Amino acid sequence: MSDLIWLSDEQIAKLAPFFPKSYAKHRVDDRRVLSGIILFNRNGLRWRDAPRAYGRHIRLYSRWKRWSEKGIFARMMAGLAAEHGEKGAVMIDATYLKAHRTATSMAAKKGGGGRLIGRTKGGMNTKLHAICDSKGRPLNLFVTAGQVSDYIGARALLSSIPNVDWLLGDRGYDADCFRDAFKFKAIRACTPGRKQRNTPVKWDKRRYKRRNRIEIMFGKLKDWRRMATRDKRYPKVCLSAIALATTVIYWL
Repeated sequence: MSDLIWLSDEQIAKLAPFFPKSYAKHRVDDRRVLSGIILFNRNGLRWRDAPRAYGRHIRLYSRWKRWSEKGIFARMMAGLAAEHGEKGAVMIDATYLKAHRTATSMAAKKGGGGRLIGRTKGGMNTKLHAICDSKGRPLNLFVTAGQVSDYIGARALLSSIPNVDWLLGDRGYDADCFRDAFKFKAIRACTPGRKQRNTPVKWDKRRYKRRNRIEIMFGKLKDWRRMATRDKRYPKVCLSAIALATTVIYWL
């Protein structure tokens, strides 16, 4: 029992406002089921291998599938992250999630576009784009196929950037359109210029060193087995696994 994960009463209280309305007379204990789902995602277990302390594995799977399709786990993460209170600086970056063969087989379209899986130099991957605060806590996430450029992910996340003083990013985000957009929002960009730039840009090297916090954040997320290797075909399930890991590690 000591090796099992059990959510505390305080953690359940934080998550409870995001639970969907139950139409059954008595819903199975939320604390027990969610604790089992967290253990499943962190350790990469098969549902049938879930410890008996969490109840029948079919109940865990049913709750995970139903709430993933409804976007409940994504709303949990977004709702808790909305209380970040960040006003200083945010960071933007992207990382690859290796796709297992069970996720890449039987693709709906050539190249797996419908499943947000694409071929890169490292094989079949999904790309996770993220914005985090100055403490390295994720504020918003966006998933694309692996071959999609950082520009597209940044464009999707641009509207969700909070009102802060600085935005830190690597050379992959050095584009005039982004710099103009940041100026419009009164945000100063701390991004090194690309080598192909004809006109050098100024950037704060000392402040830029803090960008390693988003790299540390990606590393912590990939400690969860379901994050390090994507083994599910459906994007909603993949995003739910990412959102759940983010919620447990940073916002509970």
